[in-house]
Amino acid sequence: MISYNTENVKMPPIRKRDTTGWIRRVAETYGKKVGEVGYLFCDDEKILEVNREFLGHDYYTDIITFDYCEGDTLNGDIVISLDTVRSNAELFGKNYEEELRRVIIHGILHLCGINDKGPGEREQMEAAENKALALHS
Repeated sequence: MISYNTENVKMPPIRKRDTTGWIRRVAETYGKKVGEVGYLFCDDEKILEVNREFLGHDYYTDIITFDYCEGDTLNGDIVISLDTVRSNAELFGKNYEEELRRVIIHGILHLCGINDKGPGEREQMEAAENKALALHS
């Protein structure tokens, strides 16, 4: 089950049923199935609070993924700052909805085992994001 919640922001312009189907299709391409995945869309202040409390980081980010996966079943909590998504869309000259989809699937790709911190990993993540975005209907 995939749940979509908000804190301090309005629900973003996503079609939940379509988004859930897309997430399931992407997971299947990695041999995974979706268990319990919770999205929390929030503002910059909330994501900063989560970053400080759980990761000891004192900065804003667009997404934080908490991985509770078991075997081939994806379980996790994904926190997304809509403020930072909007800022990044403007910064990179992207459409807000497109950037939001990229961030939504970025968290799922982390749960599928793709990292983006080590040498060459950012490029692998971007390639996986582009492949996943191509599956969006």
